[in-house]
Amino acid sequence: MTSDLITRFRFHNSKSTKGFTLRYRPWYCIHVEFFDSKETALQREKELKSGKGRDWIKINVLTKYL
Repeated sequence: MTSDLITRFRFHNSKSTKGFTLRYRPWYCIHVEFFDSKETALQREKELKSGKGRDWIKINVLTKYL
């Protein structure tokens, strides 16, 4: 979750110096969801990181790009 997607990607793709973001560059945005509240966004992020959420991503998002 972020309130500034452009800055987040800029950091991940050029300014990060260690860790997961560095090893898997470049990062691309293939799916975005918008929410009215931070709480709702965090709840959705938690759902997407669950097993069912990862399955939903594979079926509804990744199939369009693979």
